[in-house]
Amino acid sequence: MEPNSCTNYIGRFAPSPSGPLHNGSLVAAMASYLDARAHHGQWLLRIEDIDTPRVVAGADHTIMQQLQALGMHWDGPVIWQSSRLNRYQEVFNQLKERGLIYGCACTRKEIVSNAIENDRLGLHGERPYAGTCRHGIAGNRPARAWRLVMPEGIVRFVDRWQGEQSQDVANEVGDIIVKRADGLFAYQLVVVIDDHDQGVTDIVRGNDLLSSTARQHCIARMLGYPTPRMMHVPLVLDENGRKLSKQNHATAIDIQNPLTSLGKAWLALGFDPLPAGNVTQFWQQAVPEWHRRFGLLPVHPTL
Repeated sequence: MEPNSCTNYIGRFAPSPSGPLHNGSLVAAMASYLDARAHHGQWLLRIEDIDTPRVVAGADHTIMQQLQALGMHWDGPVIWQSSRLNRYQEVFNQLKERGLIYGCACTRKEIVSNAIENDRLGLHGERPYAGTCRHGIAGNRPARAWRLVMPEGIVRFVDRWQGEQSQDVANEVGDIIVKRADGLFAYQLVVVIDDHDQGVTDIVRGNDLLSSTARQHCIARMLGYPTPRMMHVPLVLDENGRKLSKQNHATAIDIQNPLTSLGKAWLALGFDPLPAGNVTQFWQQAVPEWHRRFGLLPVHPTL
């Protein structure tokens, strides 16, 4: 069965250049690539280098070389978040003018202490922000960061891998930081702006980001953006049960043996081994297999 066309599909892979891709990040890259190709859509590459203290010089180009060696070719130009600061400031200013952003002087220690005292613990171990500075900072303390007011009510969406999801963001997370104490824009804000500006209709990424989805949908709706379809794929864990990550010193992908690396990621996604003899054959076999499992998508993203 050949994949059918989903002409409005735009997906993306958005790695942070804090080091080369490893086997864990390859699983997310593969899933997003397969989903785009299975629906005859576009697959964009965005370098999420907004968190500059974590950026490793040259890692962006290493990632691009790894993807190409694995036969994963992106559509259109690569976007770097560091080139879009003016755009983020523009949206920040719009939200601030609407009275949705305020300065916050609270330290992390104060937020944790407040949450413990009031027995407030988020589902993912988060300590919800209590809105202490929403109506002004007490004691003439300077703002350390800027927060966005989260709307009341439960946010619901269907994840194509994880199923129905819901979160009361205002109570379980609280008002979120959109500009940090170091002056950098926060990931939660910029990723929503980027996805909208690039016309992304479908996001396929690792399950560690599932808990971010509801707050990102809140931001999108505040800005009048459509919310993309979501799929969060399982994480690859090490022998200690920890997520494979650059922080945990995960080994870079072996691009000298690309077929072996692709095969490991394919198995991690729950598929049976493919009888591919080279990288081209792997993708020729993998794309229709992915399509058979996940089928066609609705024509438009959920609003």
